[in-house]
Parts: sequence; C-alpha cells; structure tokens
Amino acid sequence: MRVNCATDIGPVRSSNQDSCDCGSFSPQSAWVIVCDGMGGANGGDVASSTAVRAIREIILSGFDGEMTAEQIKSLMLHAVEEANLAVYRLSKEREELLGMGTTVVLMIASKGRLHTAHVGDSRAYLCSGSQIRQLTVDHSYVQDLVNLGQITPEEAKNHPQRNIITRVLGVHEQVQCDYQECDFSKGDMAVACSDGLSNYIEEPELLSYLKKYEKDGELLTKALIRHAVEQGGSDNITAAVLADT
Repeated sequence: MRVNCATDIGPVRSSNQDSCDCGSFSPQSAWVIVCDGMGGANGGDVASSTAVRAIREIILSGFDGEMTAEQIKSLMLHAVEEANLAVYRLSKEREELLGMGTTVVLMIASKGRLHTAHVGDSRAYLCSGSQIRQLTVDHSYVQDLVNLGQITPEEAKNHPQRNIITRVLGVHEQVQCDYQECDFSKGDMAVACSDGLSNYIEEPELLSYLKKYEKDGELLTKALIRHAVEQGGSDNITAAVLADT
C-alpha cells in the first residue's frame, strides 16, 4: 500500500485554507484526509487543520487491522463527528473564528476494501483498471439542481453559484456524514482532492495522470497540482493518492 498527499496555495490566494495528511497503519492498510476550510483566511486554515488533527488522532488510536468493515465505518464516522465538534467549539470560543467550517474526505483502505466518508464538495475518485469513477456526491447547491434535473452536470461546472456548499463540518453542533465502501484490489488507486483540483480536471485527464505516474505517488500529486495551476486554478489545491501496490 502506498499513500501520498500534497497541498499548494495556488497562484491567486494569499493563504492556504486546505489541509491534508496521510499515512499507513500497516503494509496492508493506509489512510488519507483532505479538508478545504472556509470562513476567512484565518478561519478556513484553523477549521481545516483542526479537523485533520482531530480525525488523525482518532483513527490512529482506534484502528486495528482485524476490524470488520462495520467497525471501520463506525470509527470513521466517530472521527468525523468529533472533528465537527472540535471545529464548532473552537469557533464559539474565539469570536474571529465564528462561522468557520471545512469540507472533509476521509479514506481508509484495508483488507481489499476502500472506505470513504465525506462532507462538502471535496471529492474522492476510484481508478480500477482503465476505468475511473467519482465515489462521492457533492453536498452543493448546484449538485442539488442536478439531482432535481434542473441543470445538467455540464451546466453545473460553470454555474455562478457552484461554490455554495450545503453541508459543512464545524458550523453546526452535529453533522451528517456520507459513507460508502467498495472493492479495492491490487493495482487500484484512489484520489481525494479539494475543489481546487476537481474544478480544473476532467475524469479522463485524471485517469491519464494516474496511469502515467502510477509508480510514483509523490510525482503524481505534484503533477496534479501543476495541472490545476496551468488550467488557471484560482483556489488552493490539494490532492491525496492511495494505491494498492
């Protein structure tokens, strides 16, 4: 199992409100966390970094290689709930941080399965063989419009309100987190990213990068960030890659 992550301020923003982390539990299991903060330069940075730290602490202390899928799900949802409370309470303690929040994508790969939990519009993708698919469904206003059939997925990409998210970690005392699991076999790769990448790359392009740099996760994350910058990226850019080698 190989895991890499990287974040970049991008060419426009004055601060990086994204945070990420990744690591291995064992040679057969690994994890990634990607968070995209909001609430002003200070608030966004604090929200995302607070969430990453809280989630990391819980999964590192709670994960066991013999866990069942249901136990991994419970651990991940608990970690996200505790991160939500950590961000929420901090925002109440410090007036300048009031209303801050963050997206989150948490992935754990273990025993041939990929577990994904997410809140917001940061995304997870799975590459298996020559196929790639988006695992998460954005919690956003434009995604709601797509779900209702009022606009097409193509129209959503350039909608003026595409940055409005409908579910966020840390703004309310409780949060609803989506979870799913799927097969994760030898040679498969999973990507978690902030919208600073997903807004500037199509799935066929992402698949091409995954294939080109499948042997080097560090070069891959750097190449994905460079791609977003070259495509006119106006946001912070974060990418994490988990590969079953």
